[in-house]
Amino acid sequence: MVPGMKLYFSPLACSLATRIALYEANAEASFVEVDGKTKKTSTGIDFATVHPLGLVPALEIEGGIVLTENAAILQYIAERFPEAGLVPTDAFARVQLRQWLSFVSTELHKAVFVPLLDKTASKDVKAYALEKAEPRLRLVADRLDGRDYLLDRFSVADAYLFAVLNWTVVTPVDLGPYPAIRAYQKRLRARPSVDRAFGEERILYAREVAGNAASAVWNAVVGR
Repeated sequence: MVPGMKLYFSPLACSLATRIALYEANAEASFVEVDGKTKKTSTGIDFATVHPLGLVPALEIEGGIVLTENAAILQYIAERFPEAGLVPTDAFARVQLRQWLSFVSTELHKAVFVPLLDKTASKDVKAYALEKAEPRLRLVADRLDGRDYLLDRFSVADAYLFAVLNWTVVTPVDLGPYPAIRAYQKRLRARPSVDRAFGEERILYAREVAGNAASAVWNAVVGR
């Protein structure tokens, strides 16, 4: 185990993927919650002093070095703990891993879900983002047809995709037309590391937005 790592996260944000990866790797780490609105941490500090953009995840490692950007952090964990098998050993498969991490980050996370989750985004912006969802989800569904994971085995790309797909619950994105994605979510949800990470953050999320209509919708769906 590598001592001293600290993950700054917000419940059920994309930082969920990093928590899953840490659990998969059996890595020693502490967790500091960041309030999505105030940008204050659970320890009382201004998160901007950790990451000027106020974005999670941020992973503090030895020497006070702070890593940002989910795709980079996930690769760092995968490569630092090779025994967990979260990154392929084959050179071409590693390229495919980076391809899927980039796809989830840019084509799903940023292009589709960020506008849909942004309360300040206009209706036109949200409609534009929603239009982009179908071809991208179709690509994912085609990839998962007959496969358990994005690659030949579970990787950090799956952890990231699982975290992002959860946001369909509180957005208009409909996964009904994609049974392969539905089955993939169910399969990953049963994985011990995913179940543990998701269960812990779901409780924190429910507390954070208690009484919020979105919380009621979320709990009704993910509580099944």
